[in-house]
Amino acid sequence: MAHYALQLPLSREDAGMLRAGDTVLLTGPMLTARDAAHKRLASLLDENKPLPVEIAGETIYYVAPAPASPGHACGAAGPTSSYRMDAYTPRLLALGLRCMIGKGKRSPEVRKAMQEHGAVYLGAVGGAAALIARSIEKTEVLCYGDLGTEAVCRFWVRDFPAVVLMDSAGGSLYESGPARYREEEA
Repeated sequence: MAHYALQLPLSREDAGMLRAGDTVLLTGPMLTARDAAHKRLASLLDENKPLPVEIAGETIYYVAPAPASPGHACGAAGPTSSYRMDAYTPRLLALGLRCMIGKGKRSPEVRKAMQEHGAVYLGAVGGAAALIARSIEKTEVLCYGDLGTEAVCRFWVRDFPAVVLMDSAGGSLYESGPARYREEEA
């Protein structure tokens, strides 16, 4: 396992070098979106209409941040369960989505699409929402403002901590982590 400090947006090469279990500190711009926004994006794709944001090369953090307190860019910003976006994710990966950040396992369809399109899935630590918020320097609502905290936003982050849960080569910390533990116990 390695540790990387990476600049966003992630290049395909950077995403491709990451392996399940690596840790990263991300700096730069990323998108935020949850289920309601993903559903709207999918509806536009169904209608062959353009998306309100460019997806190619982007990182999407699955989060609905709490309101900001004075002097802060946003409030607590912990990850949401990623499986809720699985129905929409393969289409976004086909459009060039490079990285997703959330928590929990992903479907076999998402995992296959990640391998096909050179994408990576990172985990942010659930329960550390206030700590994560410290790495968010600026926020901007890009579209779907009527969704409130679930709007598509742009976050600018510095040293955003995450771990590689699934890599573009098919590796999964959900498999390798328990296997390593079993080996150590034997």
